[in-house]
Amino acid sequence: VLHKANELKIEIWPLDDKLGPHDLHLWKKGFAGDFVVKKPLVLGHEPSAEVIAVGTKVRDLKAGDRVAVEPIISCGRCEYCRMGRYNLCPISFVQSRGLPPMDGCLQQYFTHPDNCLFKIPDNMSWDEGSMVEPFAVVVHACRRVHLEVGHRVLVCGAGMYPFKVCECIQFWIIIANYDNCIICIAFGATKVCITDIDQSRLNLAKKMGADQTFLIDTKTFNDIEFVKTLNTQFGRIDTCIECSGVESSVSTAIHATRIGGRICTLGLGPAKIRVPMSAATLREIDIIGSCRIKDDYPLAIELISSGKVDLKPLVTHRL
Repeated sequence: VLHKANELKIEIWPLDDKLGPHDLHLWKKGFAGDFVVKKPLVLGHEPSAEVIAVGTKVRDLKAGDRVAVEPIISCGRCEYCRMGRYNLCPISFVQSRGLPPMDGCLQQYFTHPDNCLFKIPDNMSWDEGSMVEPFAVVVHACRRVHLEVGHRVLVCGAGMYPFKVCECIQFWIIIANYDNCIICIAFGATKVCITDIDQSRLNLAKKMGADQTFLIDTKTFNDIEFVKTLNTQFGRIDTCIECSGVESSVSTAIHATRIGGRICTLGLGPAKIRVPMSAATLREIDIIGSCRIKDDYPLAIELISSGKVDLKPLVTHRL
């Protein structure tokens, strides 16, 4: 239970869950964006769990089912929910597991709406089940940016999300009307390049499928000069997925992306940054935000359980 910044006490025995960057930031800083820890908070928002009991109106789940838990609890009534964009529901930002003020899932028992629980097959481990949530975030970003076969992709930042981007980008997702008509075909022609300030992360990125990596020295970095090097050694960038939210990285994404290309902003950095918007406007670059998850769990589970993506190397420690 997190009582305040740097004061984490084990008071209960957890289910299978993982501590991700979100949880670590809450732990170390006591806040995440506008969400501040004001009272003891149970962490954990990416669990896999076993159903112990169900309500009388639940039809598709039973005791003993293994599930991945989507932490967002939307209201189901606002204009965004009615449009099917429940990830933007204002209520869901204060009703999300592990985000203050709502307790997370690192506890032995908790209740959760059945429409936010997704069965995982027997061939998926508990570890893999707990990584469905962050992988689904990446699936959502890939859908938002409309990746096309043959695109060269730049991923800025090599944390948890970019590693999953490397795996997800190996497949192009064609969605017809978002009515569960989902076809995955091999995306072998795509090349993926990742940048980061940490060489160990880049080494893992190579193992996860990145075709090329660039180590960034923040003391000497110049985005314009870097783009020249990138174009020479890797080629032009059709799509960029920006995972850091850092000013220099967002600027690089804009300068690196080709005329008429697309950028998906997935990372959350400082509230205000300076970026070369005129360069984006004059070159008609689409900048697309991606927020959390929207109907992405089924596809994420399918990709993991089928073996098309391997997330096991991302498990680094166990408590």
